[in-house]
Amino acid sequence: MGPGPLLALGLLLALAGGRGAAAGGAGPHSLRYFYTGVSEPSPGLPAFVSVGYVDGETIDHYDSETQRAEPRAAWMADNLDQQYWDCETQARQGHQQDFRLNLDTAQKRYNQSGGYHTWQSMYGCDLLEDGGIRGFYQHAYDGRDFLAFNKDTLTFTAADAAAEITKRKWEVDEAEPERLKHYLETTCTEWLRKYVEYGKATLERRERPAVQVSGKESHGLLILSCRAHGFYPRSIAINWLRKGRIQAQETKRGSTAPNSDGTYHAWASIEGLAVEKDEYQCRVEHASLPEPGLFSWELQSNLLSIVIGVVIAALVVIAAIAGFAVWKSRSGMREKGYVLAADIT
Repeated sequence: MGPGPLLALGLLLALAGGRGAAAGGAGPHSLRYFYTGVSEPSPGLPAFVSVGYVDGETIDHYDSETQRAEPRAAWMADNLDQQYWDCETQARQGHQQDFRLNLDTAQKRYNQSGGYHTWQSMYGCDLLEDGGIRGFYQHAYDGRDFLAFNKDTLTFTAADAAAEITKRKWEVDEAEPERLKHYLETTCTEWLRKYVEYGKATLERRERPAVQVSGKESHGLLILSCRAHGFYPRSIAINWLRKGRIQAQETKRGSTAPNSDGTYHAWASIEGLAVEKDEYQCRVEHASLPEPGLFSWELQSNLLSIVIGVVIAALVVIAAIAGFAVWKSRSGMREKGYVLAADIT
């Protein structure tokens, strides 16, 4: 995924105050910051917004209306003093001014005289399971790729001629690539380790997914759906297998979405022939599972429901017949002069 789509997602997450997509747990950890500036702000859409995420959890927020960097996770508020938040506020206010200038410059580069435009940035780092690190620093204009930094080669990748101007400017200044590399490999990872330690109880918890497989047959075709619910951390892999092989191209997936209790849910479906239903399995991989789980559509469970329904219906009929028989019996006894004890007044 290129910078543009990533940053567009960041804008939605920032405005909604939602959660980003990153793996949590004792394995990999991630720190991401999404910055967005707009040329024509409106109610509910500030001129500048920044949001930080650790392992997909929102940790802080700043916008041009509040003019303050504020914690969005209790463990951030509990472990960082006011001086930290004052420094973050000052830094974000500086970025706000930079974004205003970047929007003006970009409009000139693309020969635009006005209208609604966006400038977005995403940067951050990952701590990998094998001890390695990754760093990201990307920019987008109007939701499209603009410029991306490669910390290994100390070069920038420009998306078009307008971005080439910025690329040449930043690469001429040898100090800029080195500064970014140092931040991504050292400063960013040091803060990420601190944040993970602060939020360890939340970030490293494990909650297993509840998995349900359902199916629907129609005219010889079958639609199978595999749903996972109530899991944490967010990262999960749901794949449909046919004869043990992953059917990546044939699988439709829903986005991993948060639940109100802080867990997540996701689904994947596949279409096939009804006669081949026994060939399909859903495989779920998650940090809470010691090994991938395999789940099949159990047709017998549907038959069991039908059998139970038939039994219940039969019991209702039997009860009705029995009730009618008792009523007839009581009526006959009255006619013969007998009185039931329950009828004595």
